[in-house]
Amino acid sequence: MVGDGRGDLDAAPDRLHGFFAADTRFVSRWRLTLDGRELDSLAIADVEYFAVQFFLVPPPHSGNETPTISVLRRRLIRDCWIEDVAVMNHGGSHVDLDLRLEVDSDFADMFEVRDGEVRRREIRRAAADGELVLSYRRDGFARETRISSDGCEAGEGGLRSLVSLGPREERWLSFEVQPRGEPLRAKLPTRTRARSFERTRSDLRDELDAWMSDAPRLETDWDELGHLYRRSLEDLAALRYFPEILPGASLPAAGLPWFMALFGRDSLITSYQALPMRPELARTTLIALAARQGERYDDFREEEPGKILHELRFGELTVTGERPHSPYFGTADATPLFLIVLDELERWTGDSELVRKLEPNARKALEWIDRYGDLDGDGYVEYQCRNRESGLENQCWKDSQNSILFADGSKAEPPIAVCEIQGYVYDAKRRCARLAREIWADDGLAKRLEREAQELKQRFHEDYWIEAGGYYALALDGGKRKVDSLTSNIGQLLWSGMVDPEPAESLVRHLTGERLFSGWGVRTMAVGDAGYNPIEYHNGTVWPHDSSLIAQGLARYGYRAEAARIGVALVDAGARFSYRLPEVFTGYPRDLTDFPVQYPTASRPQAWATGAPLLFIRTLLGMEPRGGALGSDPWLPPELDRLTLCGIPGRWGRADVIA
Repeated sequence: MVGDGRGDLDAAPDRLHGFFAADTRFVSRWRLTLDGRELDSLAIADVEYFAVQFFLVPPPHSGNETPTISVLRRRLIRDCWIEDVAVMNHGGSHVDLDLRLEVDSDFADMFEVRDGEVRRREIRRAAADGELVLSYRRDGFARETRISSDGCEAGEGGLRSLVSLGPREERWLSFEVQPRGEPLRAKLPTRTRARSFERTRSDLRDELDAWMSDAPRLETDWDELGHLYRRSLEDLAALRYFPEILPGASLPAAGLPWFMALFGRDSLITSYQALPMRPELARTTLIALAARQGERYDDFREEEPGKILHELRFGELTVTGERPHSPYFGTADATPLFLIVLDELERWTGDSELVRKLEPNARKALEWIDRYGDLDGDGYVEYQCRNRESGLENQCWKDSQNSILFADGSKAEPPIAVCEIQGYVYDAKRRCARLAREIWADDGLAKRLEREAQELKQRFHEDYWIEAGGYYALALDGGKRKVDSLTSNIGQLLWSGMVDPEPAESLVRHLTGERLFSGWGVRTMAVGDAGYNPIEYHNGTVWPHDSSLIAQGLARYGYRAEAARIGVALVDAGARFSYRLPEVFTGYPRDLTDFPVQYPTASRPQAWATGAPLLFIRTLLGMEPRGGALGSDPWLPPELDRLTLCGIPGRWGRADVIA
């Protein structure tokens, strides 16, 4: 839900307000008035991801007037929206108040809302017995919003109550908003007001407490890291997406408010980051993505056999075929990431049964890499958008249209083979070689994959290395020219283990030098390149997830102090964002701003930003599975004297790591 500081929703092209579910806006207007006047906000209490309270008063008639009426709105979001409104008379006289709640819905598709181009729809309205029903149908797409009330009369324009209060008296009204239509769950049980808010909030608190208590317990003398760890786990709970294929199981959606959906890249990377704390997220992610793995060649959805999806949506534009997200496959990196996470999950949990179950999917993914991912037969995975109307031009994690630039600022032309995807492929083949040998009993496949990975590593260095700069090219363009801008992508090559020690040393100098390291994290593009802009989405900003992967890569090559420096910067940034790292923040140097500046449209919370502190803790503790045990090799920066993670789940049961 997105609204204003009063708790009102008033959708407009410049206000992306609304109550959203399954990629549809079920309520576009929700405006509370007393005697025809909007209320003023005193405070907002937003202490739980599922509940919020607004404290309101009527606007004064004169500057010195003290209000005698106040309003408390408390709201809870679960599988429906529950709201209680308390109107309180603090004066000594009787008052009569006309409380109205204007309600409307446009049933807009999420894509329309984000683009600011909402089409007009014929909405049906019906009011009876204290319930207002708004509905919309087009072809096979049908959605309905049911609003029930305890204490109000329903009309086609909303709900109304004539509130009569004696001195020091209060009156409570309650509302329940239910979104209905596929793929939302079946009709919800009717709730009495007594059960509605308090009981549901209690249930959600118990659920969150169980989620938190099941996660490993962090003990540290670094207060900021402790707060950030707890907030990350809470936000992971808030970002859970429940696929129908596994009732009761959840995986990470990409972010709030616009990306509460199944994604390939985002869900996989977040699952990887969170695996030592919440391994079940990775399991659900793998199963859900395998169930929708590509089966045919389709230009509109950019689908190919064996490919892992990019994004799955359920809004009107998708259902009616105007958008390709049913699902959309426009990503070149989700497929090797799927294989990486499959191996990583088995290493941590010993879930060889899942690896056997998903063996056909893994083999199809490997085939996609060689047959469809390599567009021109040069041994590299490239991408080129086939859906020119609504597809993504760039299909790597830096997926904005101008993200792949030469050092002089000119755009690379497709097909494009970005460097980090080659690292993912290298890592995926090495990992699948292990799975083939140890679980699938296919030594021939294992040897072939190991040979191909080694050949890729050697060829990559020859084709991507920029000798004059001492770093790897961001990409090869359609003409096999080296895209020579200096970017954070080179750091993810360390995460993949794609680089030999000598070039790795040069990469480390770049990643921790002033051009790339802002003091808050690693910039996506280096200062001095023509395309650099500290407030450009992928060309100079800092992405916490990117920095977390880079830090783990640095530690992998033995650069523990450098890895800790990046991680400490992220923790410092998180503390200044109320312990909730945004998706992305600007690349201004730390000594210029003294605080990190959030990117204006960044999701917060966002899944792989939420996972960044979790991966940093793993990096600090040097946690890695070693056979049937959990190994560790802690390295603590000066900010830390004590760091303990207790109850880490895995094939060993539960283990503690003490530094």
